[in-house]
Amino acid sequence: MIKLKIKSGDTVKVIAGDHKGSEGKVLKVDREKNRATVEGVNMVKKHTKPSATNPQGGIVEKEAPIHISNLSLLDPKTNETTRVGYEERDGKKVRFSKKSKEVL
Repeated sequence: MIKLKIKSGDTVKVIAGDHKGSEGKVLKVDREKNRATVEGVNMVKKHTKPSATNPQGGIVEKEAPIHISNLSLLDPKTNETTRVGYEERDGKKVRFSKKSKEVL
Protein backbone atom coordinates (compact mmCIF):
# COMPACT_ATOMS: atom_id res chain seq x y z
CA MET A 1 0.00 0.00 0.00
CA ILE A 2 1.37 3.40 -0.99
CA LYS A 3 1.32 6.55 1.13
CA LEU A 4 -1.57 8.78 0.05
CA LYS A 5 -1.23 12.54 0.25
CA ILE A 6 -4.97 13.19 0.22
CA LYS A 7 -7.09 12.77 3.35
CA SER A 8 -10.81 13.04 3.98
CA GLY A 9 -11.83 16.63 4.61
CA ASP A 10 -9.35 18.04 2.08
CA THR A 11 -10.55 20.25 -0.78
CA VAL A 12 -9.41 18.82 -4.12
CA LYS A 13 -9.67 19.60 -7.82
CA VAL A 14 -10.18 16.96 -10.52
CA ILE A 15 -7.29 17.28 -13.00
CA ALA A 16 -8.17 14.47 -15.44
CA GLY A 17 -11.16 12.52 -16.71
CA ASP A 18 -14.81 13.33 -17.39
CA HIS A 19 -15.14 15.66 -14.40
CA LYS A 20 -11.95 17.65 -15.06
CA GLY A 21 -12.04 21.11 -13.47
CA SER A 22 -14.63 20.37 -10.80
CA GLU A 23 -13.78 20.90 -7.14
CA GLY A 24 -15.10 19.35 -3.96
CA LYS A 25 -14.43 18.08 -0.47
CA VAL A 26 -13.11 14.54 0.02
CA LEU A 27 -15.73 12.49 1.86
CA LYS A 28 -13.97 9.12 2.03
CA VAL A 29 -10.61 7.61 0.99
CA ASP A 30 -10.14 3.92 0.07
CA ARG A 31 -6.42 3.24 0.57
CA GLU A 32 -6.55 -0.32 -0.79
CA LYS A 33 -8.06 0.71 -4.15
CA ASN A 34 -6.34 4.16 -4.30
CA ARG A 35 -9.68 5.89 -4.73
CA ALA A 36 -11.46 8.80 -3.08
CA THR A 37 -15.09 9.87 -2.97
CA VAL A 38 -15.45 13.60 -3.66
CA GLU A 39 -18.57 15.61 -2.83
CA GLY A 40 -20.60 16.42 -5.98
CA VAL A 41 -18.12 14.77 -8.37
CA ASN A 42 -18.64 11.56 -10.42
CA MET A 43 -22.36 11.32 -9.64
CA VAL A 44 -23.99 8.00 -10.60
CA LYS A 45 -27.61 6.86 -10.56
CA LYS A 46 -28.22 3.78 -8.42
CA HIS A 47 -31.46 1.82 -8.68
CA THR A 48 -32.63 0.79 -5.21
CA LYS A 49 -35.28 -1.72 -4.15
CA PRO A 50 -37.86 -0.61 -1.60
CA SER A 51 -36.63 -1.34 1.95
CA ALA A 52 -37.45 -0.42 5.54
CA THR A 53 -35.16 2.64 5.40
CA ASN A 54 -36.32 3.68 1.92
CA PRO A 55 -39.91 2.39 1.46
CA GLN A 56 -40.33 4.18 -1.88
CA GLY A 57 -37.24 2.72 -3.60
CA GLY A 58 -36.40 4.24 -6.98
CA ILE A 59 -33.34 5.92 -8.45
CA VAL A 60 -30.83 7.51 -6.07
CA GLU A 61 -27.97 9.77 -7.17
CA LYS A 62 -24.73 9.33 -5.24
CA GLU A 63 -21.01 9.97 -5.59
CA ALA A 64 -18.83 7.19 -6.99
CA PRO A 65 -15.12 6.92 -6.07
CA ILE A 66 -12.55 8.51 -8.38
CA HIS A 67 -8.89 7.49 -8.69
CA ILE A 68 -6.40 9.43 -6.54
CA SER A 69 -4.15 10.15 -9.55
CA ASN A 70 -6.95 12.26 -11.07
CA LEU A 71 -7.11 14.53 -8.01
CA SER A 72 -4.91 17.42 -6.92
CA LEU A 73 -5.02 19.14 -3.55
CA LEU A 74 -6.12 22.79 -3.43
CA ASP A 75 -3.98 25.23 -1.47
CA PRO A 76 -6.18 26.87 1.20
CA LYS A 77 -4.33 30.21 0.87
CA THR A 78 -4.12 30.68 -2.93
CA ASN A 79 -6.95 28.29 -3.99
CA GLU A 80 -4.65 26.76 -6.64
CA THR A 81 -3.58 23.15 -7.05
CA THR A 82 -0.46 22.23 -5.10
CA ARG A 83 1.75 19.29 -4.22
CA VAL A 84 2.09 18.02 -0.66
CA GLY A 85 5.29 17.83 1.35
CA TYR A 86 6.06 16.46 4.79
CA GLU A 87 8.41 17.97 7.34
CA GLU A 88 8.93 18.19 11.08
CA ARG A 89 7.77 21.39 12.76
CA ASP A 90 7.91 21.77 16.55
CA GLY A 91 8.72 18.05 16.90
CA LYS A 92 5.61 17.01 14.95
CA LYS A 93 5.41 15.63 11.39
CA VAL A 94 3.08 17.88 9.37
CA ARG A 95 1.77 18.12 5.81
CA PHE A 96 2.47 21.39 4.03
CA SER A 97 1.66 22.99 0.70
CA LYS A 98 4.64 23.17 -1.65
CA LYS A 99 3.31 26.43 -3.17
CA SER A 100 2.62 28.53 -0.08
CA LYS A 101 4.63 26.49 2.48
CA GLU A 102 1.52 26.63 4.71
CA VAL A 103 0.61 23.72 7.01
CA LEU A 104 -2.45 21.80 5.80
